[in-house]
Amino acid sequence: METIHENIPQNASKGKSAYRGRIELLRSRVSLLTGKDKLLMTMYLENGNTFRQMARLAGVSEARIARRIRNVTKRLIAGQYITCLRNRDKFTRTEMAIAKDYLLLGLSQRKMALKYNYSAYQICKIIERIQRVVKAAEHS
Repeated sequence: METIHENIPQNASKGKSAYRGRIELLRSRVSLLTGKDKLLMTMYLENGNTFRQMARLAGVSEARIARRIRNVTKRLIAGQYITCLRNRDKFTRTEMAIAKDYLLLGLSQRKMALKYNYSAYQICKIIERIQRVVKAAEHS
């Protein structure tokens, strides 16, 4: 087996470069976030704060911070909102706002219904339409 260094196998660097790529992707997409999520991700990615430090500052448990960062990371990496941005001509302003709230910020359908003064049914139908457009765009 070829090695980079006497103790590091060649395939170990491939995993590290994939990890670095995901970190750079996250850093480039953090600007899409708002509020607490943006602050947490900036503290984590740019400043290198630990979950413990962030939990102490926020007054919550480390597990809660870790869960929130994990969920935000999943939404940013999935890139469904980026697909919506690329196809924004197919959506109204309100649909784009709902797409951001749902796909990027993780708001519940109930909270969005209150925010936009829509029924839960209307929000559900808009989200289904958004998901159809995203799926079609990803397959083309």
